Amino acid sequence: MDGTRTVLDVEEYPDTEVQKNRVLTLEEWQEKWVNRNIAFHQEGGHQLLKKHLDTFLKGENGLRVFFPLCGKAVEMKWFADRGHSVVGVEISELGIREFFTEQDLSYSEEPVMEIPGAKVFKSSSGNISLYCCSIFDLPSRANIGKFDRIWDRGALVAINPGDRKRYADIMLSLTRTGFQYLLSVFSYDPTKHAGPPFYVPDAEIKKLFGSMCNIHCLEKVDAFEERHKSWGIDCIIEKLYLFTEK
Repeated sequence: MDGTRTVLDVEEYPDTEVQKNRVLTLEEWQEKWVNRNIAFHQEGGHQLLKKHLDTFLKGENGLRVFFPLCGKAVEMKWFADRGHSVVGVEISELGIREFFTEQDLSYSEEPVMEIPGAKVFKSSSGNISLYCCSIFDLPSRANIGKFDRIWDRGALVAINPGDRKRYADIMLSLTRTGFQYLLSVFSYDPTKHAGPPFYVPDAEIKKLFGSMCNIHCLEKVDAFEERHKSWGIDCIIEKLYLFTEK
């Protein structure tokens, strides 16, 4: 077996700039939900998160956990069921309503006065609050507080590449002392698939987060599925990073 390389040994792809001008509008993301083009949703939850959950939570209680671009992620209920408070932001009202319906949770909704057109959906238990608006409008205009944990799956990889610095700055501004930030990204040949999910190379992760965070890659897994053939690729690696406070 010595010297045998696997797909997990693939080096970083050199064409890191090829997707930099790609832009999806908020309306296009809303249309994905309407048209059920949501293969990114994982009905059983994220298995790498499940595997590393104890590392992420460190046995702490009563944490505030932020889910950027949350969709209807079932992991939100995992954290709430463990007694933590969950705040998410999602542009699709349909996705938010489906979360509460599919998790059999009663909820209320109210406008977010600071952001025209925005709403917040709150579970009756009070420990899940999901904001329906742009991630770029939320923290700057509505006070959502600081967070102990951030679970970034399908968020950084979905943000338009030209907006990553602004996004990362917002995420870091939401962290409390002692935070842990878990990030999932994909590595594939960006010359073959335009994204999203977009390819975020290691060097860019270090550039975006390295000044404030210690960065540790917890795991790399072969994430290739049959559906990825339609992207024109034959290899895709998922990487899970843990950021901690420097």
